[in-house]
Amino acid sequence: MGRLSRAISIEYFSSLWMVVEVAGSIAAGVLAGSFALLAFGGDSVVELLSAFVVFSHLRGDVTGSAGLGRRTALATTLLLFALIPAIGLGAAYSFVSGARPAGSPIGLVVAVGAVAIMPYFWLEKRKIGRETKCLPLSIDAVESATCFFMSLALLAGLLAEYFLGLWWADYLATAVILSFVAKEGLESYRELQHESGGPSLPHR
Repeated sequence: MGRLSRAISIEYFSSLWMVVEVAGSIAAGVLAGSFALLAFGGDSVVELLSAFVVFSHLRGDVTGSAGLGRRTALATTLLLFALIPAIGLGAAYSFVSGARPAGSPIGLVVAVGAVAIMPYFWLEKRKIGRETKCLPLSIDAVESATCFFMSLALLAGLLAEYFLGLWWADYLATAVILSFVAKEGLESYRELQHESGGPSLPHR
């Protein structure tokens, strides 16, 4: 199998897993009242949108993928920034009102699956991206890495909540996940500003 064909296969299976993450996380989050799961599922929606651009690029529609990439980058940036107050304020209200998230077996399965599979996608995308000098695939590798670290925070919170009864761990995991979301949003914003030639946010 050629490197391009392998890249398309990796992206295909990665996108399938993202669909599982979105469906499982959001459904489990609603049922258990877990904002950590909802935040994780919301970020997975954004990653799934970005995957369409990578597919377009890998299949040779470079011209079309450029325009699609800019539109998707704008949409994902807006979604990321909208996700922060939507989930953050909801979690804050839930915490103040005394709501206690319930343990979620489904959420645990999704989190364990993400922890197990995302390093593979991350390393494979990074390797093929470097070999083929495919920037969209290399960027997608970074998103897979971010998803892996998010899933670690999610899993830690869900385990503490499910086995130890530490209900507040869900809110702590939510804060950690949203910090990753904010970082993704800022990086996406900087990329948009760089492409448009406008002022960018200062790098630290």
